Amino acid sequence: MKTKEKFIKYENILKEWSNKMNLVAPSTLNDIQSRHIMDSAQLAKYIPNDVTIIDLGSGAGFPGVVLAILGWDVVCIESIRKKTSFLNELKQKLDLPNLTIVNDRIENFLSKTPVNAGKIVFTARAFAPLVKIFDYTHKTKCRLFLLKGRDIENEITLAKTKYKFDYELYKSETGDGYIVCVYNLK
Repeated sequence: MKTKEKFIKYENILKEWSNKMNLVAPSTLNDIQSRHIMDSAQLAKYIPNDVTIIDLGSGAGFPGVVLAILGWDVVCIESIRKKTSFLNELKQKLDLPNLTIVNDRIENFLSKTPVNAGKIVFTARAFAPLVKIFDYTHKTKCRLFLLKGRDIENEITLAKTKYKFDYELYKSETGDGYIVCVYNLK
């Protein structure tokens, strides 16, 4: 199955599951390709090709599953069992052997999983404020590639009261949010 076909199938599975549970805002179901898939796919410009991605709070699979479809090895961490069932169905129906689904809390997963800072990066979308994401990940020394909303400047200001880090900020190509690439987090 080609990449475009996988994205169409992803959209169809998401719509089907949305009848059973809330995976994305109902108002966005008519624009899944642009609102969710293309929004997630724009991270591909920034993430190195030779890394494994750990996607935090994967929910409906954005951006983790999208990046797996695009070829990265991805580990999706999701604490809600129903959502991991959805992610496992995507893995199977989209034939994604490079996608690993973990039903666990992020802090539990990171406490028992060795993380190689040079070969692992973190992603997240609509997950948590920057400072909370840093609380989970700061000890790993890994880079982060995050899709954030309009309030990112305030989140950065708040995070700087607790952490030191370098970052690059890019305007989203698909909405009014931002992509923030974080490195040297201490």
